[in-house]
Amino acid sequence: MRSKKIPVGLILLVSLIFVGFGDQFLPPEIGKYSFQTRTAIDQIFVNAFPNWKPKTQPYERTEEAVRDMKR
Repeated sequence: MRSKKIPVGLILLVSLIFVGFGDQFLPPEIGKYSFQTRTAIDQIFVNAFPNWKPKTQPYERTEEAVRDMKR
């Protein structure tokens, strides 16, 4: 007895289509899960990259030079 293997690429493609467009084309009972999944993935990426606030002031030297020229 031989089992049929499903290609990994096909599974990824179907998953991406479901998450990306499922709530638009599927019935509302199933489409809501697509929307919830997409929202959860969005939140993961938003939380993975918090707001970056540089510790230095990159334009400080330029602004100081402009102030000196105005004097």
